[in-house]
Amino acid sequence: MSKPKILIVEDEADILEIIAYNLSREGFRVLSSRDGEEALDLARSEEPDLVLLDLMLPGMDGIEVCRRLKDEPRAAELPIIMVTAKGEESDVVLGLGVGADDYIVKPFSPRELVARVKAVLRRGPLKEKPGPAGERIEREGLAIDAGKFQVRVDGETVPFTATEFRLLHYLARHPGRVFTRNQLLARVIGDEAVVIDRNIDVHVRSLRKKLGPYRELIETQRGVGYRFKDSD
Repeated sequence: MSKPKILIVEDEADILEIIAYNLSREGFRVLSSRDGEEALDLARSEEPDLVLLDLMLPGMDGIEVCRRLKDEPRAAELPIIMVTAKGEESDVVLGLGVGADDYIVKPFSPRELVARVKAVLRRGPLKEKPGPAGERIEREGLAIDAGKFQVRVDGETVPFTATEFRLLHYLARHPGRVFTRNQLLARVIGDEAVVIDRNIDVHVRSLRKKLGPYRELIETQRGVGYRFKDSD
C-alpha cells in the first residue's frame, strides 16, 4: 500500500526543501507549491491526503487557501496543518476557524513536524468509532450519517471539516451530557491537538453557523463546557 500523499505549500525554498526531504525519508509521497493559486490547483487535481499550508504566502495567503478548500465539497474533509512563523493565539484561532485541523509554529524540528503529520493522518474521519454500520443520528431537521461522513440540514448536505464532524458526532452520540473543553480536546481532536483555551470554542462557533436553524442543539454550560441538547 502506497504512503499518503502530502502537499507542502511554502514560499521559502530552504524550508520547503527541508520539509520535503524529511517527509520523503519517512516514505510519504510529496507534492510542493510556493503560492496559493498553484496550491489550489494541485489540491484539486492531485487529491492529496494532507496539506501542510504556510500562513504567509505571496498573493493569496494560507488562510484564504484553507477557506476556499473547505468550501469545496471534494476538499472539505481534507486535513490541513497550518505552518507559520507567527505564534500568537489570534493566528491559531484564525486558522482553526477556517477549518485547519492543526497548527505548528516555526521554527520546528523535523521530528516534531513528521510526528504531527502522522498524528493528524492517524485520526482519520473519526477518532470515536462510529458505532453500528449505517448509524444515523437524527434530530428535528438534522441528520448525521457516520457511515457516509455526512451531515444534512433540512435535507441539504452541508460540508463539515473532519474536526467539526468529529465534534458534532461525539456530542450528538451523548445527548444531555456536558463535556469540558479539555475532555473534548482529548476525546474528539486527540492528545496531539493544539491546546489553547479557545480551540474548542472556535469549532463550536463554526458548527453552530453551519447548523443554521438547529444551532441551539449545541448548548453552552457556562463555566463547564458544551453538550448536545437532550430530547424532551
